[in-house]
Amino acid sequence: MHNTPAETEISFIEVGTDAAQRRIAMRVRHPEKPSGQPTLVWLGGYRSDMTGTKAVEVERYAMERGAACVRFDYSGHGASGGAFTDGTISRWLEESLAVIDRAAPGRVVLIGSSMGCWIALRVIQELRQRGDGNRVAGLVLIAPAPDFTAELIEPNLTEAERASLAERGFFEEPSEYSPEPNIFTRALIEDGRVNRVLEGTITTGCPVHILQGMRDPDVPYTHALRLMEHLPSDDVVMTLIRDGDHRLSREEDIAKMKQAIGTMLA
Repeated sequence: MHNTPAETEISFIEVGTDAAQRRIAMRVRHPEKPSGQPTLVWLGGYRSDMTGTKAVEVERYAMERGAACVRFDYSGHGASGGAFTDGTISRWLEESLAVIDRAAPGRVVLIGSSMGCWIALRVIQELRQRGDGNRVAGLVLIAPAPDFTAELIEPNLTEAERASLAERGFFEEPSEYSPEPNIFTRALIEDGRVNRVLEGTITTGCPVHILQGMRDPDVPYTHALRLMEHLPSDDVVMTLIRDGDHRLSREEDIAKMKQAIGTMLA
């Protein structure tokens, strides 16, 4: 990887109304000359922000290819306002759609990481429902974690965690990526159930490329294989990385991500 490019200026939009209004931070980079290519939109993971390695590398690649790029932080993340503990899939989905509508009104390639893949799939469902499904030119899903609350968290809750959810409305667990613990709220889990996508056929209407590490301790690669089963009508490619972890942020992983994005821009 090369030197980090000059940081794109942060702009803000307001999403929601009244007490639910929150200020969402985004970084939008346009090419020097319009190219007609889709805009690359980065959808980060749970507790991740738009300054992470993969997000910055997506913008760098957009610059190299002459495409526009949009990065942003969900509420409660990074430079955005709002409390993290108020976050739900529905709330972050609303913010994602607002950012896309404001900053990327044309065709887009959605690049999701972990929970961001779940958001990306829900974004497509919402766009298709309002007749805008053809705006999505492609999907790149990195360590996809759709339905992770119902599929990966709820079945493995301990009695102490269930008691904490009932009594306090949340539970905590140590994080491998931060000194601060992960917090999972009852609202997030309950809202996750109504946003499930692994319950029937998912139709994206665009090519899909999944990148999945086989040594991912957080989202087993069998979860990505299950996702493929729900995409029977799409052109889906999966790259299994034998020694890959959940982050997939090594130089060789970034190269695979860029290669996948490139096929969506060709």
